[in-house]
Amino acid sequence: MPPEPVDHAPRQAFPWAVLRQRWEDLTFLHWAVDPALVAPLLPAGTRPDTLHGVSYVGLIGFRMVGLGFGRGPGVPYFGTFSETNVRLYSVDDDGRRAVVFRSLDASRLVPVLVARATLRLPYLWSSMRLARDGDRRTYRCRRRWPGPAGATSRMVVRVGERIVEPTPLDHFLTARWGLHTRAYGRTLHLPNWHPSWPLHRCELLHLDDELVAAAGLPAPVGPPVSVLYSPGVGVRFGPPVAARLRAAGPPRAQ
Repeated sequence: MPPEPVDHAPRQAFPWAVLRQRWEDLTFLHWAVDPALVAPLLPAGTRPDTLHGVSYVGLIGFRMVGLGFGRGPGVPYFGTFSETNVRLYSVDDDGRRAVVFRSLDASRLVPVLVARATLRLPYLWSSMRLARDGDRRTYRCRRRWPGPAGATSRMVVRVGERIVEPTPLDHFLTARWGLHTRAYGRTLHLPNWHPSWPLHRCELLHLDDELVAAAGLPAPVGPPVSVLYSPGVGVRFGPPVAARLRAAGPPRAQ
């Protein structure tokens, strides 16, 4: 069994950073999902991560700021953009908890092309906007390329007070220091490190979303079970490592 989710940032597990960036103005929406439903959507060698037998699908809007390589400065213009992703939660046979992205809509084409070509991440080029008005945040997205072109998302939230003691579910959905992806015939774990999230309670004022369904998941029914906000953290990514595969078991969809 994997270890319990931690409520604090672990020590950085890699000696040097491949990428540096900052994530700002994040809103996390989550719905419960049957682990058996999402298991075929995860890379080989991973399985749905669960809390009390339940897994989750997340819709997360935010702003990427200052994306850069190694110790260098952030890339001008192309390194700062809005992003909205649809993600699932995974754990591998080494007990590494991570996220699996079903889609990542971004407003800069060059980072989309680079991420698709290198790590085979499902980045998509979209027209996006993040608007701030006092304690309100509005995230808008309309997909451009590749398809399904025209898929849209609009969410409006009101940021509430700082969370002093996050719940186990808060930790489970946000305390993730890595991602799993399938690239070049292998399942890779890409570790990252950032400080513990400063989290806030958040009220969902409006949601009109097509991205979750476009990612091959059932469209959300009812309000999300968790709505969280964070002003942001600085992030470092280490080099990817291959995940161990199980010796037996039926083939799984990729």
